[in-house]
Amino acid sequence: MSKDSLITVENLYRYYGELCAVHDLSFEVRRGEVLGFLGPNGAGKSTTMRIIGGSLAPSGGRVLINGIDILDQPILAKAELGYMPETPPLYRDLTVDEYLAYCARINRIARAQHWSAIDSAKERCGLTEVGRRLIANLSKGFQQRVGIAQAIIHSPAVVLLDEPTVGLDPIQIREIRTLIREVANEHSVVLSTHILPEVQSVCDRVQIINRGHLVLNETIGEMRAKLQATTLLVALRMVPSIAELESIHGVQSVEPLEDGRLRIAFDADRDPSDAIVEQAVANGWGLHELMPERMTLEQVFVDITCADTALPQDSKPNLNPGPDLNPAQAGEAA
Repeated sequence: MSKDSLITVENLYRYYGELCAVHDLSFEVRRGEVLGFLGPNGAGKSTTMRIIGGSLAPSGGRVLINGIDILDQPILAKAELGYMPETPPLYRDLTVDEYLAYCARINRIARAQHWSAIDSAKERCGLTEVGRRLIANLSKGFQQRVGIAQAIIHSPAVVLLDEPTVGLDPIQIREIRTLIREVANEHSVVLSTHILPEVQSVCDRVQIINRGHLVLNETIGEMRAKLQATTLLVALRMVPSIAELESIHGVQSVEPLEDGRLRIAFDADRDPSDAIVEQAVANGWGLHELMPERMTLEQVFVDITCADTALPQDSKPNLNPGPDLNPAQAGEAA
């Protein structure tokens, strides 16, 4: 375990009866890092978030929050956690100041430090001017800010954010994303979201879980390299033979498309665009379109989570099971 690791998940399992919702999951989140945690519905993402947050016991493995085992010392470990669920736990009939004062008390902040903690959280979340307003009268964007303020008021090491920009307008989304990056200056953040552009704009690392298995864990830099264009879409009025196009330096293969265009795959370090243009001009092919075809994070997500290849299914290990839910709850929790 790295000394900078604020979340350490080791060989995590969670069973609901015979259903394995989380299978041998291991990863770390380091100080100052924003982790984008992705997965299709039913993949085990919510179960994992609940285990990290301490509201659900694992069937096997362990979770350390800032080096503290959340099962052995739950009170100490949870003191290092801040959490905002998809629907923030707000009391709409309180003012922002009243609500944050309540949050300061339940997070056991010393009474002498209540207002300094409240003022700091309001300043960081852009709430200084609305402290005396009823939460019910705030816009959805400001209510999300209050939700984040309650998650960071006690200066936890780790902040868990579940779908923090759902239901916001584009301006509010940009403001919340900026706030998340600012929060990450002092905390580690785990961001659970279905909005893939949000991951690319906010996160330092991307993690995808599918059917309980961790199927991707890469930095944004590694993802950008993976998303680099390695195919071109080309449209020509006079289409030469496939063999003639494949003879161009750097071209790996040529695929005719239904709309008359060509998809040209090439070596990542040998872009043949200039050579194609030269050949098109010299041979009168009538080039009228040439554009890189870039993969998106959405395509990577769909390819990984919809692949036909079966994930490994090991036999059930000898575990110390946590409390099981009844069958009706089991399907929802995964």
